[in-house]
Formats: sequence, C-alpha cells, structure tokens
Amino acid sequence: MRESEIIELFLRHLKRQGDLPLGDDAGALKLGERWLVATNDMLVRKTDVPDIMTPEQVGFKAVTMNVSDIASMGARPVGFLFSLGVPQDLSSDYLEGIARGIGEVLDFYGLPVLSADTNEADDLIVDGIALGLAERLLTRSGAKPGELVCVTGDLGRSLAGYLVWRKGLDVSDAVRNALYEKFLQPRARVEEGMALSKVASSAIDVSDGLAKELYLLAEMSGVGIEVYPERLPIGEGVDEVAELLGLDPVEVALASGEEFELVFTVPPNLVDAIDFEFSVIGRVVKGPGVYLVSDGKRKPLPRLGWEHMGNLKVYNR
Repeated sequence: MRESEIIELFLRHLKRQGDLPLGDDAGALKLGERWLVATNDMLVRKTDVPDIMTPEQVGFKAVTMNVSDIASMGARPVGFLFSLGVPQDLSSDYLEGIARGIGEVLDFYGLPVLSADTNEADDLIVDGIALGLAERLLTRSGAKPGELVCVTGDLGRSLAGYLVWRKGLDVSDAVRNALYEKFLQPRARVEEGMALSKVASSAIDVSDGLAKELYLLAEMSGVGIEVYPERLPIGEGVDEVAELLGLDPVEVALASGEEFELVFTVPPNLVDAIDFEFSVIGRVVKGPGVYLVSDGKRKPLPRLGWEHMGNLKVYNR
C-alpha cells in the first residue's frame, strides 16, 4: 500500500479528532484564545539517512523535520519529545553523536525536551513530536482565487546535493558545500512561519517536493494554482548538477524534498507587510488543478515528489 492509502485506511477509523481535523502539517486543540499545535514525524535510517550524514546531522534533522511542521502552521515551537529505536549494531559513539546533535538543534531553536523513550529496533528510528502555540492557525485549506503563491528561500539544493553524493558527480567545493548545506542540515523557517500567521491565508512546508505540496494546497483549498517556472528561486549549484545529468533544473526544484521551505498564499494587498525575503511564484485561480504557465501556454504541473511506498516520479529516492 502507498502512504496515502494507509492514511486513508486509518482515517476511516479515527473519528475522534482534535479541533482542527487531520490533514494539515500538524493537528491542533483550542485552548482559550490560543491553539496548541502538535505534530510527529519519524526519521528512519534506511530511507532518511545517507551514509555521508554525520550522527550529529541525524539528530539535527530529526528535530528540524518536526519543527518545520509547527512553523508551517504559524505557531511558535515550545517543546520537543522523541522516541528512539536502537538496533544492536549501532555503536555508542554514533548514538552519542545523535544525542549531541539533538542537544545542539534544541539550543538552535530554543526548545526544551519534555520527554523521551528508547527501545530495541531492527533499524535506527527517531520518532519526534513537536509542540507549538499559535494565536491564528495557518492551514492548507485557506487559499482563495486572486491570491499570490509564494515560497521562502530557494529550491532544489537538497535534491541536487543528493544527486551529487549518489552519482559521485565532480563539482567544485563551493557548489558541493552550497548543496550539502541544504541536503544534510536544513533549517526550519520558524520566524517566517510566525510572521506569516498574521498575513497569509494558507501554508505548507516543502517536505515531499514543491509540486506535491502545491497539489495538496490546491486540493484542500478547492482552488487551482498557476506557477510561473521562470520565477522559481532555484538554488546555487542546481543548474550545474542538472546540466551534468541532462535534467531540467525546474523539475529538480519541483521534485526536491526535505527543503523545509514554506509555500504560502497571501492577498496581494498584504504582500508589502511581509518583512523577510520570499519569491512570488504564481497565483491562485478558480477551478481545480495545478499548472505551469510559460510563454502564454498552460500545462498541468507534473506530480513530482516523494511518497513512501508510492509511485510518484522522484529523483531523490
């Protein structure tokens, strides 16, 4: 079964849900005038850890992937919990590196650890939980026709970095360093998420690929989205890697997962209120679907991205 099919199966039985129904980057409960936001995300060595990733980076990533979900909801992260599955062949030095990485990243985000658990497992597993507080929630279902589609940061470096490592590409140290920064130790957009809670109508983080996230945003909001490929903020080194492999850098940017950038929609009259760097990459339109618009031509956006146990077209798995 694909990941999406497993989720649908469980949702048929999980009728008791929070004040925000399941389907967003995180769930939420209303506590007075504020929202308690909670998410959990699992890191598994087999699927999530390339062999060049240090144990410290493993710990950093396990926290960041959870904190990013909190950020995409417009919430301020307030705590972290985790469970650790440890295989018998894992060395104490590697395990201590993970612990050191988790400690460093908690300092980076200013988060306390609230609880932890360990158990034996067949593979290394770090299953994290992040908690946050929000005055106003950002969800995937608030986009409206006429709004702008925007994204923080740049795109494509995570996948391009993976391809450099996986295929042993010969690139300069400068390019390699730029790509590996995003590939091995990405950061969650916490400050941006909190700022967007005041102006954006919807948001989602780029964990499985921009194209997949845009389809989720469009489908949950009941709208269409048009994307202008020439406006995509393609990261440093992505063009070079794409040329070496005969790939389209736009497709690399659309497929690249674990970017942890925020995609959001905002009314045009509120754009000037955003005080951090971002790119306007498209607009929300009436009707279903996600499209690339270039030279006056409109075509469906390829469904690029990652799905566990799935068959989406991907480059980074």
